[in-house]
Amino acid sequence: MIPDLDLARVRRWIDERNADMPPDVRDQIRYEIDISDRAITVLECRPPWREDFGPEWTRFPICRFRYTKARKEWSLYWRDRHLKFHEYDLVEPTPHIDELIDEVKRDPAGIFWG
Repeated sequence: MIPDLDLARVRRWIDERNADMPPDVRDQIRYEIDISDRAITVLECRPPWREDFGPEWTRFPICRFRYTKARKEWSLYWRDRHLKFHEYDLVEPTPHIDELIDEVKRDPAGIFWG
């Protein structure tokens, strides 16, 4: 089970990211998270660009934070062009999810935000 405090930290970061979005693009992009028993996936969401695709926004994964309960550690994963996740090896697993959030924000390898 994901610790509530860590989930709140990720939610706060995503809420801040959405709030900092320039007003003229807020109807074009937003960020969300998907939560499972062991992971939090950050998603970039965009409105449909063609009417025949329907009214649903697309949800494109950016990164995943995976929690290992036995070690009480978080690991960071990046997504490849085939939407498959791989462990990000530029930062070690840590009990502090803020460290991984900061790594995604910095994105020194250009792997999360391009």
